Amino acid sequence: MSEYYWDNKIEYLRKTRGLYYNDDYLQFLVQSVWKITNPVSIIDYGCGFGYLGLKLLPLLPEGSSYTGVDKGEELIKEARETFSKVSFQTEFIACDIEQLDVEEKYDIAVSHAFLLHMNNSEVILQKMIESVKDQGKVIGFEPHWIGNMANCHLDGVEQSHVVKLGVLQKLFENDYKRTGKDGNIGIRLPIRMSQLGLQNVECRMSDKVNFLDQNMDMESKSALFGSLREEGFGEEPGDSDESIDNLVNRELQPEEAREQYEAELTFSKRFNQESWLTFAPSMKISFGTVQRA
Repeated sequence: MSEYYWDNKIEYLRKTRGLYYNDDYLQFLVQSVWKITNPVSIIDYGCGFGYLGLKLLPLLPEGSSYTGVDKGEELIKEARETFSKVSFQTEFIACDIEQLDVEEKYDIAVSHAFLLHMNNSEVILQKMIESVKDQGKVIGFEPHWIGNMANCHLDGVEQSHVVKLGVLQKLFENDYKRTGKDGNIGIRLPIRMSQLGLQNVECRMSDKVNFLDQNMDMESKSALFGSLREEGFGEEPGDSDESIDNLVNRELQPEEAREQYEAELTFSKRFNQESWLTFAPSMKISFGTVQRA
């Protein structure tokens, strides 16, 4: 197995991407918001197995091209295999994006749930800007974790017993200060884009609300439940002492750590395939235009 973490998470990526967007909303972005009417060349930073390419290429004008870049050699291998079965113009590059030197030649640079994993996200964002032609676009599909958790409802329990928003907010902020990796980058990204010189910056929010409905057909219910579990919903927190120590090491107070552990434990006991649950990931989609002097 590859030593690169995400090379070993291909199934996770495949099973969870569908939680974030409805296909018609992506079509709305391409056609009504970005108004892409001519063929474009896209570079995808942290492309994984090419998820965005699979979603966007069928919506783009004929003649558009897609270049995916990722550090994961297994991910790039999977992407090449997947796209060998379709007729789109694609290229995939396995490399360390932090060391990547890209020419200013693309119409659009995108990332999807990638910048949050970088401890130098502004450096990567600057690379994205530098790879785009004048009047091209930079687009970031990035999460807002505390917003995600606020948009989750498990029927039959007090939400404050299973989702400790105040503790989670502090935990995410502490992680960002300690590591530079920002799970809430989606809500900050419009500001960063404008500060780095992008023009006409806007931000949208994904429309998908996942509803685990006990009246839906069994196949659909099982698939959605599996995706939610893969995303971490109802995951058992493990040994109490070890879990609490880990949270304390992430700079929570012991009482806060125990509260968070108890919340995760309660969620794991109450969430199952027979639960009623709604979850709106509210992915933030920020974009701006490159205008060179």
